Amino acid sequence: MITHIKAILFAVCTMLLFATCNLHAELVAIPALQTRVTDLTQTLTSDQQSQLEAKLKAFELEKGSQIAVLIVPSTKPEEIEQYSIRVVDAWKLGREKQDDGILVLVAKNDHKMRIEVGQGLEGAIPDLIAKRVISEVMSPSFKQGDFYGGINKATDTLMGLVNGEKLAPPPPHANHVNMSFDNSLALFVIGCVVVGAFLSSVLGRFFGAGATAGIIGGVSWFILGTLGMSIFVGIMAFVFTLIMPYIFDGTRGGGTYSSGGFGGGGFGSSSGNDSFSGGGGGFSGGGASGDW
Repeated sequence: MITHIKAILFAVCTMLLFATCNLHAELVAIPALQTRVTDLTQTLTSDQQSQLEAKLKAFELEKGSQIAVLIVPSTKPEEIEQYSIRVVDAWKLGREKQDDGILVLVAKNDHKMRIEVGQGLEGAIPDLIAKRVISEVMSPSFKQGDFYGGINKATDTLMGLVNGEKLAPPPPHANHVNMSFDNSLALFVIGCVVVGAFLSSVLGRFFGAGATAGIIGGVSWFILGTLGMSIFVGIMAFVFTLIMPYIFDGTRGGGTYSSGGFGGGGFGSSSGNDSFSGGGGGFSGGGASGDW
């Protein structure tokens, strides 16, 4: 008898386990956050995505707040509110402690949309205002099939609301170009080789190295935004330009420096290397949903 009961319990547990696994397997996956605009439905053209991406990036650099757009075919079996919370929990849009992120989510096949508002912006964008953005801005455009127009106007409206909010300024380095270490190193070497070789041939090795150091240091200041690091880079450029003839002595075919070995391969598309990630912001369910 006991053996029979154990067998029944084991069968029930196994069924529950499979049922739970199947339930989780049916949930729509959260896409990896790589850009500010993620379109899994190919609704937006590449130009439209680029324009939205550039606008949201510029806003983030100026204001600090993060806005992301996600278009998915469907959120089923979850309601769009449940899926939206899973997305922002995974993406963590907005700055940590500022909680100033916003997600504009569109479930195209479901004809549903949601604006998820970070906890720190619930004063600037209360649920009622988010609802009006959906019903008065997004929904009319979506009904006409103009998804880009609706999203573009909605993000404009949201940015205007956030701009009216007093938020902590973005960190100074956010106003400067982000470059990888490899690209920075390639820029440094190519700058020294090309500029240094030219100026050294015109001004002489010492003064040419000094002028090169000034130019490389100035460019570094623009990119990095820190004076101390720029001075250090300038000094390194001066030294590198001075000793460059000895470094390339074995590859020089004559009296001038050859730059053919550098090919420019380290400078791919800046947009291609521009990674994007959430800043650690939190959400508490503020926002609104709607349909069209």
